[in-house]
Amino acid sequence: MPEDNTLANTRERFHIPDGVRYFDGNSLGLMPKVVQLHASNVITHEWGNGLISSWHSAEWRTLPQRAGAKLAALIGARPDEVVACDSTSVNLFKVLVSAVRLRPGRRKIVTDADAFPTDLYIVDQVARLFGLTVDAVPAKEIPSRLDDQVAAVVLTHVDYRSAEIYNMEEFTRATHDAGALIVWDLSHTAGAVPCDLDKSGADFAVGCGYKYLNGGPGAPAYLYVAARHVSACEQPLAGWFGHARPFDFAQKYAPAEGTDRFLCGTNPVIGLSVLSRALDIFEGVSIDDIRGKSLQLTQLFIDSADRQLATHGFVVASPRDPAIRGSHVSLRHTQGYAVMQELSRRKIIGDFRMPDYMRFGFAPLYNTEDEVHQLVDAIDGIMKERAWDKPEYQQRRDFT
Repeated sequence: MPEDNTLANTRERFHIPDGVRYFDGNSLGLMPKVVQLHASNVITHEWGNGLISSWHSAEWRTLPQRAGAKLAALIGARPDEVVACDSTSVNLFKVLVSAVRLRPGRRKIVTDADAFPTDLYIVDQVARLFGLTVDAVPAKEIPSRLDDQVAAVVLTHVDYRSAEIYNMEEFTRATHDAGALIVWDLSHTAGAVPCDLDKSGADFAVGCGYKYLNGGPGAPAYLYVAARHVSACEQPLAGWFGHARPFDFAQKYAPAEGTDRFLCGTNPVIGLSVLSRALDIFEGVSIDDIRGKSLQLTQLFIDSADRQLATHGFVVASPRDPAIRGSHVSLRHTQGYAVMQELSRRKIIGDFRMPDYMRFGFAPLYNTEDEVHQLVDAIDGIMKERAWDKPEYQQRRDFT
């Protein structure tokens, strides 16, 4: 990348353990250095000394909105259209129920059959609650399955295994042409791949905070609701922080204005504080530079894999067309799990997804070209040495 681009020094802002080469930002981002000091301040001073007064003095009360505004800038939304809260699964439940309620009388939800499992689980549960049917098909077939019985479509913007990007404007337009609403999962998008929710006409979106956003393990997620829908939305988890006047302690629920109505229980203050501080890394960083470096790194990895790894039986399972490729690349190999375990032993970290996907995330804020070459050389060496062929690698762990 040119020396004057906005990513020139961002790698220095992260804690990288000695000897580790990290390619798993698509699953859990590295820790920004500023977060450690900030978390200590939240725990020691805001909580330890400020106690309950910190709801006001440290502005704990507005953390969902403040973090949401920072997120909005990364996903093409207005600041007041996004709140940070809960988990991706919980948020998907909230917005999908809202979408279904906005389309009464329609009997179907359409989704990608190969979506991340939690999305499929939530879709199934919402369908059961409302007596709807689920039409789960390959993503590319979704437009052909849309009719006047479809209430909502749920689709991931960047596929979690292959990293294929689905055209947000085209799928949204097709959904609206059928009179339905669309929910986008941005878990592998925000912080690495540009998107413009407002420009595309999206209705709802959800995503997690711990991948390319570097908010930490189990970081709060976020949700987006297009401004045109908010006042008509009736989300199902009516908790006191989503109430118009929570400290009136009214017996009857009255939803807050705007996206605040999508809040539920008491804010997870420590997690939201860490996420909000981590998001400051993106201030002054160009999304075009982020995308440019992402494409540079993923293309280098694919080209190098073609040269050095294809003879070992590795197959590139991500799109070769850069326009539809996210920020991770998957290789497939029959011994993929064992290879990933040997890489981990060598402090080279990626992850594995069933049945044989080896995923390598290239986080533009901290990964480098030199690391890509080191990764490919390591895989090549493992295959030549048969270092993957160890009894302990035949037993799969629960977390991969």
